Amino acid sequence: MTTQNTSTRTAAVIGAGQAGVTAALGLLDAGFVVTLYSDRDQRGLRDSVPATGTALIFGEAQAAEEALGLPTYLDRAPLHSGLTVRIAGGGDELIEFDGAFDGYHGLAVDTRLKADERLTTFLERGGRFVVDAVTPERLDPIAADNDLTLVATGRGGLSQLFPIDETRTVYDAPQRSLLTVTVTGLGHDESVFAHRSPAGGGRSGFSIVAEQGEAWWGPYLHKDVGPSWAFLGWARPGSDWEKRFAAADSAESAHRIVTELYRDYLDWDLPEVLATKVIAEDPHSWLKGAVRPLFRAGVGHTSGGHPVAALGDTAVAYDPIAGQGAQSGLIQAQRLVAAAAGHQGAFDAAWITEQYEAFLAARAEDAAKVTRLFLSDPEFAEIGGQFFSAAAVDPGFASAVVGTLHRPQAVHSVNSVADAHDLITQVTGEDAAAVLGRFQPVGRFSRSQYGAATTSA
Repeated sequence: MTTQNTSTRTAAVIGAGQAGVTAALGLLDAGFVVTLYSDRDQRGLRDSVPATGTALIFGEAQAAEEALGLPTYLDRAPLHSGLTVRIAGGGDELIEFDGAFDGYHGLAVDTRLKADERLTTFLERGGRFVVDAVTPERLDPIAADNDLTLVATGRGGLSQLFPIDETRTVYDAPQRSLLTVTVTGLGHDESVFAHRSPAGGGRSGFSIVAEQGEAWWGPYLHKDVGPSWAFLGWARPGSDWEKRFAAADSAESAHRIVTELYRDYLDWDLPEVLATKVIAEDPHSWLKGAVRPLFRAGVGHTSGGHPVAALGDTAVAYDPIAGQGAQSGLIQAQRLVAAAAGHQGAFDAAWITEQYEAFLAARAEDAAKVTRLFLSDPEFAEIGGQFFSAAAVDPGFASAVVGTLHRPQAVHSVNSVADAHDLITQVTGEDAAAVLGRFQPVGRFSRSQYGAATTSA
């Protein structure tokens, strides 16, 4: 084992996705000799796999990148200035609100682009990159040879080294089936989704159909075509949407399924969806699957007893409905780098556990709670109904609701309807009962007129 009292401390990072390469570059800049392992070469990581979700990030995650001296892409990506929400159920169009992000913007950057550019920087600064499908057997000598080893291989890979934390893990199965596709053909000016918000294409849009699932559109920076749009859909188990999502087998079929979904269930946004086009340059611009939300132990051990740390999706897996996965991975990476840079002792199991528990308390547990809220978890369903009804009445509270995607800590103390009312009162400055008393169901959402002038000309 390398000594701990010099600047030649060594680190290994297994997995070159966004979280892994961010941590590797951060440790390198902190004075570690770093080796980054991946089962694909750099070109394959960029062009031969799908992006791992839409990776929407907000202010706290951007601050984590800035703290590591890394670009945030705020100057390159189309920005999200807020989120519009529409909720339907039982055949009725019920709730709508437009929440502005307060003091920050969101952005979604292709994880393949971000990881590729950070890997290039890592190599330019002297990092070592090894193409090797690291198995548990291979991990043991790697961990033996390094002072600190981080495992960021996602929800598969080496994640089984880290036992599931049954005390924090709520679900025994995925709560949704997922389908995502990235498209072009749609701009980002005020004419796009204008029926949902005066901000138009500066907003991302979220729709809930209670019996079927949820659907989201948002501005996106794609690795090949640049500014674009991403769709992400969630299908409830046993729903018609679930059957439709399961039939996707290409970008073209995924795009067709999404178009038909909007024609049949979400027609208020249909004109914009009809304007979108598949990204022909990228056959991997779509993805389907399902995620079981869970917590794992922060520390695992190799066959030889060497401690290794879980990072990103390997540590905590979120359903992507509240955009917490990419954000948590970046924040955890920054926290680990900062702690390691200032640490003089061994990076043993106790140290790894201490860092992980602090991260869970500071971010991950609240992020999981917000995710459950947006999943309409029965434990939080009534709270969510109060929040969404208040948001429909009060623009300030609408901003507070969408702000939980940025700072999930805002719901830390909300565990009952009474707590929800306290927060509504605190944010609006008005008694919650009075705010909620003004709520009226929408009746009928406004429909998009996008492209109508061009069509009629």
